[in-house]
Amino acid sequence: MASGNLTLAPKNITECLDFPANVHSEGILNYNTAAGIPHTLPNLEMQMTGLILGPTFLGKLPMLKQYLFNLQSQEIIGVLTEFGYGLFMFLIGVKMDLGMIMRTGQKALCTGVACVVVPLVVGILVQTQLTSSYFNLTEQEIFKLSFVTASHCLTPFPVVACLLEDLKILNSEIGRLGMSAALISDICSVFLQFVGTIARMVKQEWTRFTIFGIGSSIGYIIVVASILRPAMYWVIRQTPKNRPVKKAYLNIIIVVVLSSGVLSHMYGQSFHFGPFILGLAVPAGPPLGSAIEANLGLFVSDVLLPIFVTTCSMRVDFSWLNYFKTDAFTQINGILIVLVLVTKFLASIVAPLYCNMPFSDALTIALILSCKGIVNLASYTDFRDNQIINDPTYVLAITSILVTATLVPIAVNFLYDPSRKYAGYQKRNMMHLKPNAELKILACIHRSANMPAVINLLDAACPSKENPIGVYVLHLIELVGRASPIFISHELHKKSVSNVSYSDDVILYFNQFVRENLGAVSLSLFTAISAPKYMYEDICHLALDKLVSLIVLPFHRRWSTDGSVESEDINIRALNCSVLDRAPCSVGILVDRSHLGRSTSTISPQSSFSVAIIFLGGKDDREALAFSKRMAKDSTISLTVIRLVPRTNEPVGSDWDLDTEGLKYFRDDDVDERFVMYLEEAVKDGPQTALLLRSIVDQYDLIIVGRRYNVQSPQTAGLSEWTEIPELGTVGDLLASPDINCRASILVVQQQRMVTK
Repeated sequence: MASGNLTLAPKNITECLDFPANVHSEGILNYNTAAGIPHTLPNLEMQMTGLILGPTFLGKLPMLKQYLFNLQSQEIIGVLTEFGYGLFMFLIGVKMDLGMIMRTGQKALCTGVACVVVPLVVGILVQTQLTSSYFNLTEQEIFKLSFVTASHCLTPFPVVACLLEDLKILNSEIGRLGMSAALISDICSVFLQFVGTIARMVKQEWTRFTIFGIGSSIGYIIVVASILRPAMYWVIRQTPKNRPVKKAYLNIIIVVVLSSGVLSHMYGQSFHFGPFILGLAVPAGPPLGSAIEANLGLFVSDVLLPIFVTTCSMRVDFSWLNYFKTDAFTQINGILIVLVLVTKFLASIVAPLYCNMPFSDALTIALILSCKGIVNLASYTDFRDNQIINDPTYVLAITSILVTATLVPIAVNFLYDPSRKYAGYQKRNMMHLKPNAELKILACIHRSANMPAVINLLDAACPSKENPIGVYVLHLIELVGRASPIFISHELHKKSVSNVSYSDDVILYFNQFVRENLGAVSLSLFTAISAPKYMYEDICHLALDKLVSLIVLPFHRRWSTDGSVESEDINIRALNCSVLDRAPCSVGILVDRSHLGRSTSTISPQSSFSVAIIFLGGKDDREALAFSKRMAKDSTISLTVIRLVPRTNEPVGSDWDLDTEGLKYFRDDDVDERFVMYLEEAVKDGPQTALLLRSIVDQYDLIIVGRRYNVQSPQTAGLSEWTEIPELGTVGDLLASPDINCRASILVVQQQRMVTK
């Protein structure tokens, strides 16, 4: 059984995909990725290991056959792998949110249905023609062939989810459409498998047992929905907020999961049917869903599933294909495997092309939906064990999995580059904004401790009716214990599909900032719940969609009040680096040293605030200068522009004239000398620059510098060898060093990276 869930893509992302704009109050723009799902694509290492250990190669050696692959060891491993796959399907059910099925877009719906129904219809028609005109099969073989043809048409959600995760395109437009289509096709596949199981029971068993099996399945579903699901909510109510679920509850759930597998096998269903249905009863996310994932996820994905994949591949013996020319059943299955795969590919490409998607992207979608993985592997193995297919057909089926799992990732990587949509063909930075134009800033928040520094920075940007600021706040929350990352727009006011309230503190905090700057600040708040390694997609996409000029990212280090480093988060650092590499606009990393004290909620707006701009030259420094121009006429801000020039006093680099022109504004008499000071300091080399900066850091509340990554200049000569944090640049790294116990916070600015047309 393949199962999965998908929620929807955000509004205004790619209209041709026709994603439903399910934005709810607290409006949820839901789109599913499968973050947190164990890696279910049977990796090539495990498959190849199984083939090598199998009878084709090492398995034929007498010693291994006698001691390693004897009947007793195979039985033990078989039971272990069955439990592993059952637990895997339980985890898939835990992460699903069935309420999102009804909100799938029309185009995704058509693509998902087409990639299952069209190859199924074509396969059945061709099968009928072949069996009646070209191949002589028994009535029993024809009956079995219908089930095998249906299994060839599956597009399991877990397979697509993990393929997209391996390719790192879960949060891209292609990923969202692929996940949506996979969800719909999976629902069709589950229905087909359930009907097939019942039909097989009717054909092979007597009527009384069939009625018992159907009644038991329905009764089990009713018990899960009416008794076990309320019991799960009771466990959640018994768990104090921000406290872990008791181990006793988790142990009971695991026992019930394994028992449900045994019971489902007893009443005629597969072992994993019971665990999967039970998984659907577990509320996704914390505290229960995340606790189950934390306790089972790693063991299942890194231990049990590799064993399952390996043991399934060990059953393959390519010598069986010697019978290919004489075995009609194997021949017709070989034809159907190729035919269904080609038909699925063509059916999956029609809907995207119909909605004007670029051909290369439509081709990518078709390849993704044509891939096979662990669910197909389990299905074929089950057919072999139940003698629905013979050994040569099993070899062909496993080969088809191996081929698609190898070629599809290569082809998708060649065809689709998710970062290309962020390429800077249009200027979206502060330096090229028109005078008095609204400055759009995307501020990212990880935790409540980030908010005061961001508010202070926004306030330092001097919002006014003449120079307004558009603020987009994105609260980033790590996805735990569910398969459906969500994107929430808090500016829309429709009924929410979720009873969970997100980002209340962030909403209150920033709404207070807007009330204190009426008419000067517009505010839009969003929450993204996603895996850390995919959060950059949410940030970059929102920046692109809203046409922002600056993304503000919190630094990955936290300082205590005494100036020492309190903690570091490597996930935040990796996220910052990803955004710097892909951002469609300028980026600023805000290093909060816990001294930036101009919060509008605690200190009077009339209090003095000292800002320094360290200017060495280059486009990043000019971008930092453009941001500081907004402060030049604010009487509450004392602004100092410090230009560091080489002691030789000779022009350095081709940007010297541009730098001089950018500084002209501060050197003219247009600015009020009471609030703006322009200084030039001649420095010989990097060590002298370091001494100068150390001597002035305690004089300011905020220091703004350009990143100047990999830019060499006499002013920083000798410092780059000591840089520990390259994303801050040479000067930014120096100022953010724990060795400098300064009271100033630092904003490191990188100008938008433009692409030459």
